[in-house]
Amino acid sequence: MMKFLRNALALCVFFTLSVGVIKGQDAVKIPIKAVVQDINGNPIKGASITIEGNDVLTIANQAGEFSLSVEENSTFMVNAKGYKTLPVIALANLKQVTLTKEDRLINVGFKNATESNLPAGVSSVNLAQLFEKNFITYGLDGIEAFAPGFNGNNLWGMNTSLILVDGVPRDVNSVTPNEIEEITFLKSASAVALYGSRGAKGVILITTKRGTPTKQKINVRSNIGLNTPKRFAQYLGSSEYMTLYNEALSNDGLAAAYTPETIYNHSGVNPYRYPSVDYYASEYLKNSFSRYDGVAEISGGNDRARYYTNVGFISTGSLLNFGEAKENNTSERFNIRGNVDMQLTKALKARVDASAVFASGGGVNTNYWANAATLRPHLFTPLIPINLLEQSDEVSRAMIKNATIIDGQYILGGTQLDQTNPFAAIYAGGNNKFVQRQFQFTTGIDADLKGILNGLTFSTTMGVDYLNSYNQGYRNGYATYQPNWTTYSGTTLIGSLTRWGEDTKTGVQNIADSYYRQTISLSGQFNYNTTIRNNHHISAVLLAAAYRQSQSEIYQPTTNSNLGLQLNYDFSRKYFAEITGAVVRSPKMPPGNRIALSPAASIGWHLSEEPFLKKVSFINDLTLTASAGILNTDLDFDEYYAYESIYTGTGGNWYGWNDGTGTQSTDSRRGSNMDLTFAKRKEISIGIKGGMFKNQFNFGANVFRNNITGIIGQINVLYPNYFTTGFPSSSFVPYSNYNSDQRTGLDFYLNFNKHIGAIDWTFGASGTYYTTKATKRADLLTYENSYQYRAGKPLDAIWGLKSNGFYMDASEVAAADGINSAKPAFGSSLAPGDIKYIDQNGDKIIDDKDQVYLGRGGWFGAPFTAGLNVTAKWKNLTLFVLGTGRFGASAMKSDNYFWVNGSDKYSAVVRDRWTPQTKNTATFPRLTTLNGDNNFRASDFWLYSTDRFDLSKVQISYTVSDKLFKSKVLKELGLYVAGFNLLTIAKEREILELNLGGAPQTRMYNLGVKAMF
Repeated sequence: MMKFLRNALALCVFFTLSVGVIKGQDAVKIPIKAVVQDINGNPIKGASITIEGNDVLTIANQAGEFSLSVEENSTFMVNAKGYKTLPVIALANLKQVTLTKEDRLINVGFKNATESNLPAGVSSVNLAQLFEKNFITYGLDGIEAFAPGFNGNNLWGMNTSLILVDGVPRDVNSVTPNEIEEITFLKSASAVALYGSRGAKGVILITTKRGTPTKQKINVRSNIGLNTPKRFAQYLGSSEYMTLYNEALSNDGLAAAYTPETIYNHSGVNPYRYPSVDYYASEYLKNSFSRYDGVAEISGGNDRARYYTNVGFISTGSLLNFGEAKENNTSERFNIRGNVDMQLTKALKARVDASAVFASGGGVNTNYWANAATLRPHLFTPLIPINLLEQSDEVSRAMIKNATIIDGQYILGGTQLDQTNPFAAIYAGGNNKFVQRQFQFTTGIDADLKGILNGLTFSTTMGVDYLNSYNQGYRNGYATYQPNWTTYSGTTLIGSLTRWGEDTKTGVQNIADSYYRQTISLSGQFNYNTTIRNNHHISAVLLAAAYRQSQSEIYQPTTNSNLGLQLNYDFSRKYFAEITGAVVRSPKMPPGNRIALSPAASIGWHLSEEPFLKKVSFINDLTLTASAGILNTDLDFDEYYAYESIYTGTGGNWYGWNDGTGTQSTDSRRGSNMDLTFAKRKEISIGIKGGMFKNQFNFGANVFRNNITGIIGQINVLYPNYFTTGFPSSSFVPYSNYNSDQRTGLDFYLNFNKHIGAIDWTFGASGTYYTTKATKRADLLTYENSYQYRAGKPLDAIWGLKSNGFYMDASEVAAADGINSAKPAFGSSLAPGDIKYIDQNGDKIIDDKDQVYLGRGGWFGAPFTAGLNVTAKWKNLTLFVLGTGRFGASAMKSDNYFWVNGSDKYSAVVRDRWTPQTKNTATFPRLTTLNGDNNFRASDFWLYSTDRFDLSKVQISYTVSDKLFKSKVLKELGLYVAGFNLLTIAKEREILELNLGGAPQTRMYNLGVKAMF
């Protein structure tokens, strides 16, 4: 027996060695050096060349080149992100491998669709891919240049888009751009129907990154940015202010407040005694502040489990450069995310995502920028030098013995009227820290139910979010000092001090302004997909979804619940049809009207699949779509139980009896209406998209019109006037469905890419134009004159008076008596230099009845929004340029920077005021210390255009060639520099670049580095 085993073993060894020798003799390995490229001949960097089992043989370099040595006629796989995997036979004459674009799956709401077959009214941006050449700090920054229909803050001109992150209602800033894979914009009624009432005005889907079944990858990125102010508000110094304030008093027939000597002294004679405070001076502000961030991404996995982890940190500084603000005015954010996908069984998958964000912002106990816009320059001296105290003034020196001393040489200045001020508060008022914690948890299960029915699947997702924030810090009391000046032998000194307030430091940390928000989201759905006879593709979605969001100090949570059924059919990928029905529910409606059906449908025709177009060589794709729907919504209406009559139990009006006693009344606030129901969005849209010249040129457009009818409002004029009273303040008018609005518009995109010479060029354009119109209003009962009817005018219409120059002299003012010419009825006496208005109705009185339509205000975004992007890639160097434009809107100069009256701070605009000497060139009315009712009201005199084109981004990126380093650890290294908000081209550029009462707008210059391991 043993002999037999020995002989058998020897025979096996001999056979194995023989086969090995023969194979080694027959197999011929050949060297291959080739280029991986796309169908346009552009090299594809980073393509991986593998054999069965995902063993990586090599990776294509920046020029798409790869080299390897394999057996002739064997097969290896070429794979690149965004391209279809291609099996290639190893041949000696192989020089190039051409990959075609992968038809990427895109989340379009409760289902996925291929990029080439997106439903009607849907657009998508692959942000992860875009981010490689366009570093941004906010997820939707400049996205209108890539997403038609999105105009900066809404979709198709509607003002309440629902934002979902991984299917859960969340803020855009709850995720950083590093974490985002793609953003999908659902615009049409058919695209958003399944989201119920809360999604009826558009849905923005943000999908975070997930792991893929590959070897572990580590991506690290770090940035340092420098922010510089674009423009500061310009205010007058003390001397000029006093001079012009005296002029204003003179215009009002009042005596001057400042003597020539006082005005002269405030021109710089002694800045401590005669202050002229410039809140934007370099002694208070830096010329720039920095921003730092760092992020690490770790991803990988296999067929059983995949993971993605993101850890990031951001720190942003401030322009303030003194006191507590110098060291304690930095915002920081730390985030960590983990997304895990698991294949539990052949039929069961699970998803578990968790994210935490810890944010804090250092600050001070005052609003410096708001004070800078209101405090006049001569009021007080911020800092008083101690060395100017008289040596013999022991009382004052004893007074400041325990005072807050700044830089060892100053005490805090103030006056009886300005005992507290922003400088003293920043130096000695303590500090404040804003703290925010945000936790997000999402889990889901996907089940393949082919055991029940082939093509049937089930999916469920649950999300739980919790956010809380509060302010913590130290609020110290502080003393300020008012100097009493004396002069001896030409030397000016402080003879004595008057103290206001006390220096107190309790050491107690205060917690205030606590806020929380909790969101719970749940959805479950059945999906069915099948193909009959290779041509008939049928799919269906049956779902139930709901979410509930609670906030602190708000009793009634925001809720949304709906059931939905969607049926899809396409024939031979040529003809498409989709029918959607959603049952929505709202607790804002009366019991009998809380449930409504929202139907929608869309059709599509893939013309390029027709025989008469298949032969047209330059057309690669051409698709027509149309959609329509009627969506029920309770958006833009925050009242709950609005159908019920309401009476005030407390807080009513006071009434009294003859004996002197009194109490509060119970007053009616509204009547009941049990017929109240949803507003309805009724819409039709038509779309086209296509690709030409080997998809070098791609285009698409949508035309839409929607009417929102039955808008809820409490419209007094529909009821007799005795339904409302002014005193006591009371109303029996119920809420009702009355008003209607209309939006009509077009969105489009154009993309062109071509390899010209040694450069890969990409040009892109995207735009949205829309008009709005109030189609139904109670105008006949509200306005006497048709020119004031709101119906037929834009929803964001600006209304005001038409100006007609200035009253030039006393004779013109005298003629404005209501007999010879129209007389203003605004309660202030006229004078030369006041604005003259046109009497629209001819009643010889200028009042609100003379207001007319002046222009669109852009409250829902500019009527026309456009974006341009250009990419030029040469070898390892990439140039990216982004421009955005907004056109067609206007705004009113109504801030106190422009409407200057009373004792307001004077801005530089008053230099162009009306005076008898400048009456022919003046662009600003006369100055006044009164209320200026005639001049400072809505009119075309203060109207300005907000048209602008911004050079939003220029970025140059360079990827270091892998030939420079032979590392098994470091796979890629890249550097980039970028400029943000570089240039604004606009007629009213100075106004558009101003931030009034807040921190200034900034440009940012950024240097970044990224590496892959």
